[in-house]
Amino acid sequence: MQFKWTSVWGFVRRNLLTTLTILGVIVGIALGLGLRAVPAEGDSWSQRDVTYINYVGDLFLRTLKALILPLIVSSLIAAVGSLDLSLSKKIGGRAVLYYLATTVLAVILGIVLVVTIKPGSDRDGGEADASDAPQRNVTTVDTLLDLVRNMFPPNLVQACTQQYQTVLKPPASKPDETDIYRWTITGAYADGMNILGLVVASIVFGVALGATKRENALVLQFFQQLSHIVMKVTGWVIWLSPVGVTFLIAAKILEIEDLGDVFGKLGLYFAVVAGGILFHGFVVLSLLFFLFTRNNPLKFIANMGQALATAFGTSSSSATLPVTMQCLEEKNNIDPRVSRFVLPIGATINMDGTALYEAVAAIFIAQLRGLSLSFGNVLAISITATAASIGAAGIPQAGLVTLVMVLDTVGLPAEDVSLIIAVDWLLDRFRTLVNVLGDSFGAAIVYHYSKAELQNTKSLDGGLSGATHLSQDASDPELAYHTDTILANDDKNSRL
Repeated sequence: MQFKWTSVWGFVRRNLLTTLTILGVIVGIALGLGLRAVPAEGDSWSQRDVTYINYVGDLFLRTLKALILPLIVSSLIAAVGSLDLSLSKKIGGRAVLYYLATTVLAVILGIVLVVTIKPGSDRDGGEADASDAPQRNVTTVDTLLDLVRNMFPPNLVQACTQQYQTVLKPPASKPDETDIYRWTITGAYADGMNILGLVVASIVFGVALGATKRENALVLQFFQQLSHIVMKVTGWVIWLSPVGVTFLIAAKILEIEDLGDVFGKLGLYFAVVAGGILFHGFVVLSLLFFLFTRNNPLKFIANMGQALATAFGTSSSSATLPVTMQCLEEKNNIDPRVSRFVLPIGATINMDGTALYEAVAAIFIAQLRGLSLSFGNVLAISITATAASIGAAGIPQAGLVTLVMVLDTVGLPAEDVSLIIAVDWLLDRFRTLVNVLGDSFGAAIVYHYSKAELQNTKSLDGGLSGATHLSQDASDPELAYHTDTILANDDKNSRL
């Protein structure tokens, strides 16, 4: 049997970017470890030297983040607007149900592992430097209320750059008050995109647009074409990921003062969290995918390799969103109407890896402190970890901030986050990888159960969905003329 070089070359061409990105992860780890052995000045690398090494990776991360806003807004509005109202409700309901179910499964798995293995019992956890630990006075109730508040931003322009946070301050009449529930309640806007608010606003706008297709065919066409343009720019940026990921990982490894000491003290905790996260992602979620769709999960995961490698390198599910969309649509053949509707929701509320990590971390810290947890405490941790994961932003190490909320449920101080912060930088990459994988499986499962309904409407790539007949019975002759022109041009482009 003659060896076919054309087949090999075809395989290489189809998977070149994925291979290069995975290679970038490996090279980044090797480069970081190698540079640690050759300090730039004295005994260690200075912060300035690490900044120089991280510069290329920082530029790549900035470029990806710049795409988040136009991608989420245009994709969601175009996807929701092109669907019938009844269909968008069904797709959205299926997505939310799947995401909530898998998040609960992740929390249960994490609790079973940490209670069974007990990584914090009778061991010295070794306190890390607390200077980097999140210091914010907050209660569980206030955090949950802020989550809902941010779903309804009063200013959409402000939501692009800031999100609301409750701020608690000791009362002026009693500055030494220690009961945080008696403190004065104020509010402030912290830097950071309010993705949850933008997602809700985009969905509402898309639903309204879908309900008025007859009058607003041109508006729907605008957002669909804008979505195509953003995805085109995304394709260009993605080709920078192998280089960007390499320098991001190398710089992060250089920042750690003593890798051996860190993993020596927290090795078992790291193994429990990383093992649990990977088991949930590659075993539990893969089984669910196979049971629901009867498709090969290994092939699906291989096709998502580019997105998973980018997630590991950037440690941000939001920044990985453009890559995830491209992998789903081009390699796994998921309808763009589903992927661009479901993925932004998943990147906002579906944090399986974060939920598992926070449940394990809270119980691990309680074990280190010798605190005996009742069934009620464990149940409270599971509920709070689920809620906290939904409220966690899709940015690097956002889970550390929401972990404070979980610690509050068992009476542990926020400063105890410092006990695990030393290894959080690497665990954050594992949980981001599984978060992205969970989003992708969710989109595929929702698409599988929505195929029959989607076949009755035109594809998002084919132009207007459900509006192709509007020009024939529209009451406005000018609207009919413009709609016919758009559709004619769209058919012409598809032929070209």
